[in-house]
Amino acid sequence: MSKKEEKQKKVKAPKGAPAAVPQEAGGKAKGPRGPSEPSRLKVRYVKEIVPALMKHFSYTNIMAVPKLEKIVINMGLGEAVANAKIVDVAMDELGKIAGQRPVVTRAKKSIANFKLRQNMPIGAAVTLRGERMFEFLDRLTSVVLPRVRDFRGVSTKSFDGRGNYTLGLRDQLIFPEISYEKVDKIRGMNVTIVTTARTDDEARELLKQFGMPFRQQ
Repeated sequence: MSKKEEKQKKVKAPKGAPAAVPQEAGGKAKGPRGPSEPSRLKVRYVKEIVPALMKHFSYTNIMAVPKLEKIVINMGLGEAVANAKIVDVAMDELGKIAGQRPVVTRAKKSIANFKLRQNMPIGAAVTLRGERMFEFLDRLTSVVLPRVRDFRGVSTKSFDGRGNYTLGLRDQLIFPEISYEKVDKIRGMNVTIVTTARTDDEARELLKQFGMPFRQQ
């Protein structure tokens, strides 16, 4: 039988019929992934934190309850002015910490005294939202901060007056994702937690409910 006759014998699928599901090695059909399970902090927020905040601040509407909006991790790299390769190393470390590829931050204007030119890379930053935001906050409060030497809690004075909290970390080695042997230099970073709270008191109570270990006054 010729190839032309073989092609004619092939039956075409009718219009509107679902496409064939591709098969993985081993004969298993590769279908669409189901919804992943929500992080435990997200579940805790819905089931425990929202009712607790409504009772604490006497909210009458559940929409008034503050919530997390995003978490921004920023790593400044002043030494990148002399060595641009440092940016690649920092981005790799920040990507491992956040679980998401960061972006390069660049200088907005030139400063001659610092040998800084406009648009020169001077840092790396990453913005976390949704599930990754909750997972990072969970790791930060339960694993990372307790690894800090002589840790006595984080400051309660780092709010900006609009419900946002910024935490400074001195080095990246407190994150278990970073290997000590592969670190060439200690680099600090700022972690900014942005909330929808209207006051610092609301934001403080929100983060406290999430397990943020604030220092006892």
